[in-house]
Amino acid sequence: MAAYGTDQGLTDWGAANGYTLTGSITNTVLRERGSAYVDALYGPRFIGKPVAWDQDRAWPRTGASVWGLAIPEDETPQAVINASYAAAFAEDGSPGLLSVTHTPGKAKVLTKVGSLSWTPVQGNGSAASAWMPVLTVADGLLAPFLIGGLHGNGVAAMVV
Repeated sequence: MAAYGTDQGLTDWGAANGYTLTGSITNTVLRERGSAYVDALYGPRFIGKPVAWDQDRAWPRTGASVWGLAIPEDETPQAVINASYAAAFAEDGSPGLLSVTHTPGKAKVLTKVGSLSWTPVQGNGSAASAWMPVLTVADGLLAPFLIGGLHGNGVAAMVV
């Protein structure tokens, strides 16, 4: 698969934001994991639709626009690339963070403290996305590119 961005871009983004990679996982692998995270959590909510039914990643897309400006069908927005870099750095700091494994039927919540008491989780807590970590940096970067997001509706700030 083709990850978003480049190995050098990942290093440069980290340096510009005060992060240093540990070196325990290669940049290429980190970019793959960061890209997979972005696509898994945000892909179905991205504006537009994939250019091809069998493309590796959620971007590039056709029919996508932000703030009234069309996004070329052969480009991936820099914010998407930067969000994948943010995810890659989170993964580097805590390998496995982006690919949480869970068994919904065994999820519990602490409901009493004295003599501890646990209650099974009910409702939407079983959805896979409910168990994925949310990186606020990625959330902010991607908001304008999401269906029902900030694209064209009011004022938005994008941190790059």
